[in-house]
Amino acid sequence: MSAKDCGNHGHCQRRKLYRRLFATVLTFIIVVLIVILGVWLVLRPSKPKFYLKDTSIFQLNLTAGSNLLTTVMQVTLDSRNLNDRVGIYYDKLDAFAAYKGQRITASTALPTGYQGHDDVVVWSPYLYGAAVAVAPYLAVSLIQDREAGLLLVYIKAEGRLRWKVGTWVSGHYHLQANCPAFLAIDNGKGSGSAPSFHLQQISSCSVDV
Repeated sequence: MSAKDCGNHGHCQRRKLYRRLFATVLTFIIVVLIVILGVWLVLRPSKPKFYLKDTSIFQLNLTAGSNLLTTVMQVTLDSRNLNDRVGIYYDKLDAFAAYKGQRITASTALPTGYQGHDDVVVWSPYLYGAAVAVAPYLAVSLIQDREAGLLLVYIKAEGRLRWKVGTWVSGHYHLQANCPAFLAIDNGKGSGSAPSFHLQQISSCSVDV
């Protein structure tokens, strides 16, 4: 650099020092990102497995003429973290029931928390639907299913999770679990004169993250 370009020698030295410092910091950040990416690719986390272990419908009352459905049920869901070195933070998780694509209960918040390597978490929430309006064709279908003594509903869980690898924690990912519940009538155990329905077998859920 000529004297004309840099009349102040101290100023030039500071500029060189800033450039070196910036290059060092940038290199460090790039190395850290490469290491994190490498660890992520090596440990690439598997989605948690969800199972529907139990479902009991205690009340399934359809108001005649108005197509308003009132439902009370209890479900048991479990989640299994199949990763050996990756933990999971469940930051938000809600469960609800659907019949032929329409929600028939409100969302129930499930307890959140951390799930370690190879851990199993179990939830047993009650799901309630009070005078939920259903489409006329769904009301007809529901009456037919009740009379036949067989019912298929879907128990769904939706929320957000984060992955934990060592001390590093990822950003939020959207979680959806969809669990088919094949139910059969269980006479005499419902609310009042209405029959109840009970899950016939443990169901594996489809999970999207």
